[in-house]
Amino acid sequence: MKVGIVGAGESGIGAALLAKSRGYEVFVSDFGQIKEEDKEILKKYNIPFEEGGHSFEKLFQIGFIVKSPGVPEKAALVKQLRERDVKIISEIEFGYKFYDNKIIAITGSNGKTTTSGLFYHLLKTANWNVELAGNIGDSFCKKILDTNADYMVLELSSFQLDDIKEFKADVALLINITPDHLDRYNYNFENYANAKWRITENQSSEDVFVINADDEIIQRKLDEKGTKANVIGVKPNTIKDTISSKDGNEEYELTLKGSHNVLNAQLAVAGARALGVSESAIKKGLSSFKNVAHRLEHVARINGVDFINDSKATNIDASFFGLTSVKENLIWIAGGTDKGNDYSTLEGEVRGRVKHLICLGVDNEKLIKSFSGIIGKIDEVHSAEEAVNLAFKNAERGDT
Repeated sequence: MKVGIVGAGESGIGAALLAKSRGYEVFVSDFGQIKEEDKEILKKYNIPFEEGGHSFEKLFQIGFIVKSPGVPEKAALVKQLRERDVKIISEIEFGYKFYDNKIIAITGSNGKTTTSGLFYHLLKTANWNVELAGNIGDSFCKKILDTNADYMVLELSSFQLDDIKEFKADVALLINITPDHLDRYNYNFENYANAKWRITENQSSEDVFVINADDEIIQRKLDEKGTKANVIGVKPNTIKDTISSKDGNEEYELTLKGSHNVLNAQLAVAGARALGVSESAIKKGLSSFKNVAHRLEHVARINGVDFINDSKATNIDASFFGLTSVKENLIWIAGGTDKGNDYSTLEGEVRGRVKHLICLGVDNEKLIKSFSGIIGKIDEVHSAEEAVNLAFKNAERGDT
C-alpha cells in the first residue's frame, strides 16, 4: 500500500519510518527544505522524498496522505487534496493504527507541556512502563518504533487533533480553552474550541475525561457536545500551593510554583488516580518533578540581573502567567507571528511592571501599537542575540 507524507518535520519523519517498517511504499514531500540529518535518515531507509515544493499529481495518485501538524489547511496542496476527496489523516491517527496499549492524551491552550510531563513523571515514579511523546519530544510514530510501552502519555495540539478519525484516549485531559492559533482557524474561536474538544469525541463509557471545571468554554462545550466518557471535573485550588491526599488527611508538596501550575498538578493527579497510581507514588512524584526547559526557566543572574527563559509562552494566557511571576523592573522580549491575539488583556499586568519592551518577530506593528504609551521604552530587533544583548545593555541591578 502507498502512503504520502506531507511535511518532513518531527511528525513527518516519524510517520515515514513507521510506515516503512510496516510495509508501506512511502513518499515524503515538503514544501520547504528538509534538514540534512533527516534527509540522511530517509536515504538510509530508502524512502524517496522531495523538498522545495510538492508534486501534486503524484500525491493525488497515492490517495492516502499523512499530514504533519505544521501544514495548514490553507496550503494549496491540502485544498486540492480535499477537493479530490483524498484521504488525509494526522500523524497521531496513523500511529494509533499500530498502538494497542493505554493512551493518556492531554491538550489545552496553556499548561499541556507541564501537565503531560508531570503525568508521565507520576507514572514513571510508580515504576510503570510509560513513554512520553506527541507535541513534546519524539513524535508518537517514532516512539512506537522505539518502544512497546504499556502506557503512552501524549501532549496534543489542536493541529494534531484536527485530522484524527478513530484515535481514542483511555484518559483524556482538557486543561483550558483560550484564544490561540486563530490564524489557523479562520480567526474563528469556535473552530479552535471545537478542535480542542475532539480529544474526547471517540471516548466510550469505559474511558475517563478530566476537565478544568472552572473553565467556562469547557463547560459550554460539555453542554453543547457532551461526551460518553466518565467526566472528572477538577475545581482549581487558588488558596494553597499543595495537593491534598485522596483521603484529605495530608498535603503533598509541589516543586511547581504558581496557581496555574497547581491546577496542572491537580489535573495530572486526578488522571493518575483514575488509572490506579498509588498515593505514595503521587506524593513522591509531585515532590521530585522538574519542569521542562523554556517554561519560566531561571537561566542566570549576571551583575544582579536575572534572566528568565519563558519562550514556551506563545499566547496571551501563557504570557500573563509569565508577567505576573515578576513583580517589577522587567525588560520583556516579546513577538513572533500575530495569531489574532488581543494584547489589551495584558495591559494591567504590563503597566508599572514592564520598563522596556523589545519586539522580536515577523510583524511587530500590532504589539508596538498596543503598548505605546503604557511602556516607557520600546525597541525592535531582528534576532534573539540582538534582543538579549540590548536587554542586558539597558538593564540595571535588580532588573529581570
